[in-house]
Amino acid sequence: MHVNLKKLTNYGSIAMAAAVFAACSGGDSQTTGWSYNDPDNGGFEVNTSYAGQETGPGLIFIEGGTFTMGRTEQDVMYDWDNRPRKATVSSFYMDEFEVTNVAYREYVYWLSRVYGESYPEVVTNALPDTLVWRTPMAFNEPLVENYYRHPAYLEYPVVGVNWLQATDYCKWRTDRVNEQILINEGILRQNPNQYDDDVFTTDTYLYGLYIGEVRKNLNDLNPNGNGKEGRHVRVEDGILLPDYRLPTEAEWEFAALGLAGITEYERVANRRLYPWDGHDTRSHYKNNKGQMLANYKRGKGDMMGTAGWLNDGYDISAPVGMFPPNDYGLYDMAGNVAEWVMDVYRPMSTEDVDDFRAFRGNVYETLEKDEEGYLAEVDTLGRMQYREVTEEENLDRRNYRRSDYRDLHDGDVESSIYYDGQPEEGEAAMYDYGKTSIINNTTRVYKGGSWKDRAYWLIPGTRRFLEQDQATDYIGFRCAMDRVGEPTEW
Repeated sequence: MHVNLKKLTNYGSIAMAAAVFAACSGGDSQTTGWSYNDPDNGGFEVNTSYAGQETGPGLIFIEGGTFTMGRTEQDVMYDWDNRPRKATVSSFYMDEFEVTNVAYREYVYWLSRVYGESYPEVVTNALPDTLVWRTPMAFNEPLVENYYRHPAYLEYPVVGVNWLQATDYCKWRTDRVNEQILINEGILRQNPNQYDDDVFTTDTYLYGLYIGEVRKNLNDLNPNGNGKEGRHVRVEDGILLPDYRLPTEAEWEFAALGLAGITEYERVANRRLYPWDGHDTRSHYKNNKGQMLANYKRGKGDMMGTAGWLNDGYDISAPVGMFPPNDYGLYDMAGNVAEWVMDVYRPMSTEDVDDFRAFRGNVYETLEKDEEGYLAEVDTLGRMQYREVTEEENLDRRNYRRSDYRDLHDGDVESSIYYDGQPEEGEAAMYDYGKTSIINNTTRVYKGGSWKDRAYWLIPGTRRFLEQDQATDYIGFRCAMDRVGEPTEW
């Protein structure tokens, strides 16, 4: 029996499909001849009806491919940190819009409701820094008071959020989306009374450390399993979505360029400077000729044009979606606010990273276990406990050994003048943060121009960096998600 999940309602009917394939034979193994999904034959379950990844809330599918990543304009900053080179990006998903004030306030409200009484510092640490609007020689107090909270700014992109806060938001969003999927499936009941360590996270649910208010679990076909109690959803069922996360620098740049819109039979018609065609920031199409295509600073003292004839129309950031999208359907990939990406910054990153799924910043972790080998209990906030992998436990590996690869080939001892030894006591191998450098392993890349930037920074190939615990009035973020399985949506 074949079930076409594409003909079923998103999410809400996937559990029904799971029950269908669990209740009937799903075919025979080509390697053993044993039947799948047969409780009389051991109960090995296989979702033979999986029809592809659903698109998570707020996301747009980005079909991957090869592109020329890096500088497309004269390097006016003379950083020489983005040499053009070919790279391949896997298909993925990205937020249609930048994360807005109202979206971030929903997050802070949830934290306050769940942790506010016992752990108020969790809420405090998540709040945007509204004081980023202050500058000694301007009167910005109205923005300090109103930008994040006032309903007039609901759909404006959130700012004052550092890289660490943006990353935490992505994790929270993953859990809320997957929890809602299980509720829609009829597996869990809505439970607004989660507090402290008794909260749903995707990891704790999958590893059996969170039970929740169960409505109806999936059938357990294992004769030695839970019987009538059923079982939790597993990764193998294909019901839960992958993690929301920040995009990598390569993904962000690829998505911003939108080359799919000018590609035919693997021929890219031209090399784009901006996320649109042409070499200027106004539309050349007949219906909207002369329209500004992004919200940016046109020149010194010119944030929005002349009264009665405003150019981009906004003195600071604008509500998301006010300017035309690129060919992927993504809004504000140039202008409005710059955006955090995952990568650790290095001047020579373009020389060192792989040409497939390029990224600098890997810190490999594994689940914490107790002395008997069982998973450690969740922490006080209800989250799984992880630790960095050690070199001793990876001696037999060839692809990696240690945990932290943020400074590989650019910042580690081997790439420094101390390559054949160790730096003197008190000396850094290469990047001595705060003394001889403003770069270290917690310096993150941000991409794209903003309402506060000149047109040069609207070019996707430009790159800048900032310490991950710092925030500004012109940096926001958007989320991405991996595409699993087939790289197309055909």
